Amino acid sequence: MSKIRLALVGCGGMSKSHLRRFHVLADRLDLVAAVDVEPDKAQIVADAMLGHGITVRVAADHRHIIDDIDAALLVLPHHQHHPVAMDFLRAGKHVLVEKPMAISEVECLELIGAANAADVILMVAYCMRFHPLVTGMKELIDNGACGDIFQVSIWTEQLTRYDEGHWALSKATLGGGQLFSHGCHYIDILLWYLGRPLRGTHLGTNTGTPWMEREGTSNVSLEFEGGRLGYHFGTWGARGTSHGYTFHAHGTDGMIEADIKTGDLRIRRGQEVELVSQHQSGKHTEAEMAHFLDCIQTGSRPLTDGPGSLQGLRLIWRLYEAEEQGGLADLRGLGLDQVAHTGHLA
Repeated sequence: MSKIRLALVGCGGMSKSHLRRFHVLADRLDLVAAVDVEPDKAQIVADAMLGHGITVRVAADHRHIIDDIDAALLVLPHHQHHPVAMDFLRAGKHVLVEKPMAISEVECLELIGAANAADVILMVAYCMRFHPLVTGMKELIDNGACGDIFQVSIWTEQLTRYDEGHWALSKATLGGGQLFSHGCHYIDILLWYLGRPLRGTHLGTNTGTPWMEREGTSNVSLEFEGGRLGYHFGTWGARGTSHGYTFHAHGTDGMIEADIKTGDLRIRRGQEVELVSQHQSGKHTEAEMAHFLDCIQTGSRPLTDGPGSLQGLRLIWRLYEAEEQGGLADLRGLGLDQVAHTGHLA
């Protein structure tokens, strides 16, 4: 089977996480173009790939390389996801777009519609969904390793600052605050782990992160069908941390713990601790990309497709709205299985 010709569009910070893992999939894809409005950034990518004997075309405008590729990986400011992805989808190209998919429901629905019309793959890059600790925890939950799960808690504590004028400081170009930009990973995972949500709350603040226009610290509490509860605490203001990136799933027969920093997946029962598996730390973007390539080659639906990814964003928007109104958010209908292939609610 011929290799997939891929363009990297957007050569900023997150692109480096993808580039570090491309070599793992060298037998399945060819990086043929690096695109950035700042050509020097794209040239850095090309120079790095040339060191591996790979020649990469450099461009400042993504429209100049559309005819030379099969698929595009978009690593762009959030407000640019929609217009750039639409150009590729309308041209019949497969798209892997960094999370969040877009910054409004209208934009998301247009992307889903364009992918359906062109019969191409649209996948959202939720790399954490493919992390071996996250998938390992999912298997343990589904297999009843700790009985019936009644609470999943996720902590993500980091210090994230941006230079003055950076696009991520503005809620208009970021699409929201920390919850929308980064917490969307963990809303997606809570939906995947716990099923259909019923109601929830969000409290956010930019105290401690005054560089953020909207919240830099976020607390989310969710209730799911069956009495299950989900919680996410995320901050970009951590000057110290013990949790780091940690997942806890409490069940009737113990607790499953995933520590992203150490790479350990454990089960705790009373004072007993069982080490289930250990994995290298990092984003594991190669697993995400491998899934994208599988979907292109087989026509399969991505695990993080457009309609499912939109459900998580809808949940966040409802939480924001309820927060502004000082009440609980009605989250009924927002399960990953409660959406049509068009992106509209089932």
